Amino acid sequence: MSLESMTESMRAKMGADSGLDATLKFDCGSDGVIVLDGVSKPNSVSNTNQDTDCTILISLENLQALLDGELNAVTGFMSGKLKVEGDMSVAMKLQSVV
Repeated sequence: MSLESMTESMRAKMGADSGLDATLKFDCGSDGVIVLDGVSKPNSVSNTNQDTDCTILISLENLQALLDGELNAVTGFMSGKLKVEGDMSVAMKLQSVV
């Protein structure tokens, strides 16, 4: 799945009011970024790189596995498949969003 299709999938799951109440970025390195803005009303999802409350460094392949439910976020974190920078509490809210 491409970054664009993952962005659309997250946009559909997030909806107009996700309850995230923060900004979060999936940084997939040279493949690009997906930014979830749970502060704006309505909430938005974009591929515009910007500063966020929390950044998750993850490969495109592992992000796809996370979205498909094949990779548990905690297991991914503990095994080094994803790294969290910034506010960890925002990352913890992510399970209810995606």
